[in-house]
Amino acid sequence: MFVVHFFENRTELLNQLRQQVPSVGEDLKIKGRKGKVVRVSAIDEKTYHVELTLESKTKQVPAADPGKKKKR
Repeated sequence: MFVVHFFENRTELLNQLRQQVPSVGEDLKIKGRKGKVVRVSAIDEKTYHVELTLESKTKQVPAADPGKKKKR
């Protein structure tokens, strides 16, 4: 078992106790966001830091319905 710390831009996103350490280039899904492993560094024999690049969040704003107008 390995302790894996996931980082994005020096911000820790998640710590997990895992059976396997992810490899460079592997696709992951963390907190509902897709990402790719950029770097894996071993801190000691059980602890690893994994740097990710995650896809940017895009907020979907519903289009305004022209049939509904504010009543005054």
